[in-house]
Amino acid sequence: MREYSVPVLVDVPPSATLADTVVRRAEQTPDAVVMRRKDGERWLPVTAREFRDQVAALARGLVAAGVEPGDRVALMSRTRYEWTLVDYAIWLAGAVTVPVYETSSVEQVRWILSDSGAKAAFVELDAHEATVREAAPGLKLVWRVDQDLDPGEVGEAALEGLRRPGLATIVYTSGTTGRPKGCRITHDNLLFTARNVAQGPLEPLLSRSDASALLFLPLAHIFARLIQVVFVETGAVLGHTPNMKNVAPDLASFQPTFLLGVPRVFEKVYNGAEQKAIASGKGKIFAMAADAAVAWSRDPSRARLRHWLFDRLVYGRLREATGGRLTAAVSGGSALGERLGHFFRGAGIEVFEGYGLTETTAPTSVNPPGANKVGTVGKPLPGVTVRIADDGEVLVKGRHVFDGYWNNPEATAEAIDADGWYHTGDVGELDEEGYLRITGRKKEILVTAAGKNVAPGPLEDAIRAHPLVSQAMVVGENRPFVAALVTLDQEALEGTRLSEEQIRAEVQAAVDAANRSVSRAEQIRKFAILDRDLTEESGHLTPTLKIKRNVVMRDFADEIEALYS
Repeated sequence: MREYSVPVLVDVPPSATLADTVVRRAEQTPDAVVMRRKDGERWLPVTAREFRDQVAALARGLVAAGVEPGDRVALMSRTRYEWTLVDYAIWLAGAVTVPVYETSSVEQVRWILSDSGAKAAFVELDAHEATVREAAPGLKLVWRVDQDLDPGEVGEAALEGLRRPGLATIVYTSGTTGRPKGCRITHDNLLFTARNVAQGPLEPLLSRSDASALLFLPLAHIFARLIQVVFVETGAVLGHTPNMKNVAPDLASFQPTFLLGVPRVFEKVYNGAEQKAIASGKGKIFAMAADAAVAWSRDPSRARLRHWLFDRLVYGRLREATGGRLTAAVSGGSALGERLGHFFRGAGIEVFEGYGLTETTAPTSVNPPGANKVGTVGKPLPGVTVRIADDGEVLVKGRHVFDGYWNNPEATAEAIDADGWYHTGDVGELDEEGYLRITGRKKEILVTAAGKNVAPGPLEDAIRAHPLVSQAMVVGENRPFVAALVTLDQEALEGTRLSEEQIRAEVQAAVDAANRSVSRAEQIRKFAILDRDLTEESGHLTPTLKIKRNVVMRDFADEIEALYS
């Protein structure tokens, strides 16, 4: 199939703004709990009326400080309740939010603030304030996210008429290569996408009376941002936690029914459970439980007795660790391994894989509950059309497609053609039912010296699925064969007492498993285990945990050369 469309479910008036929902919900259901805010060890309820009042007070403070409709206001903070509060206050004041990753360097912040023309900035920590002040010494309006702004003489009536449709936010791409580009995302983009997601594929998950989600991914990323809007639009309960690495205690106390993450999160959960079982002498039981979960997920008529038994011995404990109510999650950002998807479904936490980019306001497609086809990224969202070009590139059309790049008409013209198709740069295929499968990245296709085209993504995903592996990057451009750089997961290694030879054998097994999925010419012939991990702190990963290939190629040039010498 070359093209597939899904009809629109929910139309959105062109005049609608994101802040309208906050005002309307406070009027219609003022006492409904819409969020829970972390206060020490407690989760305090926030009602629709309380959220509206706090948003309005902060918006009046912005107006009193001189922020006008259309002004850009930067926001640099970890994921916390105040992030959402500030975001909606900016929108209520008619201004435009410019999110900044809290891990950004001075140079990155300097570029974002100058390119966007930010008039003001909110920061969370001392380090954030120091970064912003060094990056933009002339920026006079810099506030803390938990700071009360003086509303002056600005009353409620003064806010009326300030909120307006049009540009809502400028989201800068995380920049795996080159300087980040600012994506113009409109109120219509976010509202159209959120409402069609909520009434479409995620409706069964969001319509339950106790629906709740705990956000821990950075809200500077469009994926988490869209989920924020979805929950505000639906009235489901939203919580925030700032630490993705130590999220377990908050999951246990918040008890969400819904979660979103990137594949690395689900890999870490699985690997952690496996290593804990091995350390307690129950590694074989866990391995059998994992096999039973995968077998049952692939065919529920198989392994039913074993599945029932392991649900009581293993899967139930895994669910309890997430609070006991979690039944569903959405994964995006990169590919989730099929085996991992089947494992979680078999364990009672179904992971629905989706696909999208910043330029498509996060999702373009997602697997729906009741029709989850593991290994694909699902069907297009309502109101979205996906087309596969002659060269395999995935093209997208719909009201979720962004309004172009800020201050960069040339890049906009390259991305969106004259017929309105956004060119994603990803390569994929549609099956007979309209499910999309991403098979590679157009610009990341390697061409070996023999002229063989190789997609590194699937090979890397397969290697990274091994519990001892942290990151993998395939190389081989203009080289005689394909090779790989591999880093180890130090947490998984702790307590294993494996020798260097045994570790290398384990990595070789992961490479062999990856090689079985490709032709001989695409197989990895050699690999190098690096002496340090690829991390965001080292500058080798983006904030969304994508590998910066050009940086890795530069920093590990000697290791790559050694593979071919």
